[in-house]
Amino acid sequence: MTPDAIALFATVILLLPMGYFLLAAPAFLLVRLDIQPVAQLLRVMFNGYFLTVAIAGAIGTIAVAAEGRIVLAIGTGLIAAFAASSRRWFLRRIDAQLNTGQAGDADAARRMRRLHWGGMLSNAIQVVAIVASIPYIAVAPT
Repeated sequence: MTPDAIALFATVILLLPMGYFLLAAPAFLLVRLDIQPVAQLLRVMFNGYFLTVAIAGAIGTIAVAAEGRIVLAIGTGLIAAFAASSRRWFLRRIDAQLNTGQAGDADAARRMRRLHWGGMLSNAIQVVAIVASIPYIAVAPT
């Protein structure tokens, strides 16, 4: 495989979980998050998304670094690191809202909704950045 193909393959693999989340997350806007099973399902989706992006990013980083595309490897590595740290941050906050919601806090669902919007915005920004960089990735290294 040529270095361009490896870089594009790593980019597409990274875009797959992001695209899934981009399509699946808005469905939670149609339901109330004060329903415990729905809120737990949202937590599971965030957990799976961040974990998948972190793993795909780490594998992509190794692949493009092995081909000598160091700048792309750094960018992919930053996305993987952001996903890993975001996972920990989001899950802690979602768990806190789940616990306060069970305790009867009426604002827990509102705070959960804000986390949901923040996660969707974060994902959308990353998708736009990656898609915008594809023309630069497809160019053969010099």
